Amino acid sequence: MIHVVLYEPEIPGNTGNIMRTCAGTGVKLHLIKPLGFSLEDKYIKRSAVNYLEYCDYTVYENYDDFLSKNKGVFYYLTRYGRKPHTSPDFRNVNEDIYLVFGKESTGIPKNILKNDLTHCLRIPMNNHIRALNLSNSVAVVVFEVLRQQNYPGLLFEEPFKGADYLEK
Repeated sequence: MIHVVLYEPEIPGNTGNIMRTCAGTGVKLHLIKPLGFSLEDKYIKRSAVNYLEYCDYTVYENYDDFLSKNKGVFYYLTRYGRKPHTSPDFRNVNEDIYLVFGKESTGIPKNILKNDLTHCLRIPMNNHIRALNLSNSVAVVVFEVLRQQNYPGLLFEEPFKGADYLEK
């Protein structure tokens, strides 16, 4: 199973967008407190639109609480990573893969990253910006994992208007 972990997210719109991505891909979301907003916040609902009910998520009191309840392979997305996000082999659909993203202002704390440098990944980009928006980063990495796994459980045809919609 694929998991997205948000370490102390600060911006409700980003988390709402990520909830929508998770709802549409069947990815489990983990939110680690403190959160910079309330989950009842209107901005969460606006970003997640009507899909919030389809997002499987859990909230944890802190990082230690999260670690005590979850086991698998952890990948840390950080601008300090030395390997691209495409370098791991994510093809094992029976493995719990955790994609850990830091808070918007400061990322994942250095003391967490230092303990597992081999799993620190970076989305390659030029030197004009430090990082992509958090919700964009999550989408890029989630879809790379899904691509390697051939999009398990996802539809290759549009379910509402039909596969032949463009031909009609």
